[in-house]
Amino acid sequence: MNKNESTAQDTAEFLLQIKAIKLDANNPFTWSSGIKSPIYCDNRKILSYPKIRTFVRQEFVKLINEEFGDIDLIAGVATGAIAHGVLVAQDLGVPFVYVRSSKKEHGMTNLIEGVAESGQSVVVVEDLVSTGNSSLSAVTALREAGCNVKGMVAIFTYGLQSANDNFKKENCALFTLTSYDQLIKHALDKSYIKDSDLQSLIKWRENPEAWGK
Repeated sequence: MNKNESTAQDTAEFLLQIKAIKLDANNPFTWSSGIKSPIYCDNRKILSYPKIRTFVRQEFVKLINEEFGDIDLIAGVATGAIAHGVLVAQDLGVPFVYVRSSKKEHGMTNLIEGVAESGQSVVVVEDLVSTGNSSLSAVTALREAGCNVKGMVAIFTYGLQSANDNFKKENCALFTLTSYDQLIKHALDKSYIKDSDLQSLIKWRENPEAWGK
């Protein structure tokens, strides 16, 4: 969830401005899962824009302080959230680790890279939440290492019902800088999209698998 409408609007504007998020209901994108989508998100682009990168870091730090208080560790989800997680950990003055999508096949076969100690309180940093499966795999890995995962912060969420259900099932709080609903509202207000696009964008979120078929 996002409690700060001003932050949500500013984040949405930045993402649309640098085309980290593209909206096109007429020429949909195909995700790796095969789902057809009117939206494509690549938050790695943020790293190339110092002003926006700083904004994201500062908003993450503010969000973590407000929602979770003191923590011992920041964990980034590989690969998109590693850089953002490092910046946040640096600002907070706490250690950082990142969680791989799968164990290394050589060496120490680590799933968690860095030093995560049992009993440490952790906030997970993510760049994007779709179904929540990969994000929550990182949460599971940290919990299995004995960490107390206080929750997750992310730049953007599609707000899919499957993600809401998955986070609830895993009892993991999720806070985001902006969301799909907030983004398409801002995109309409600022003429990134037309009124005629809005209904299609709303329908996609309701049933991504069936949309466009």
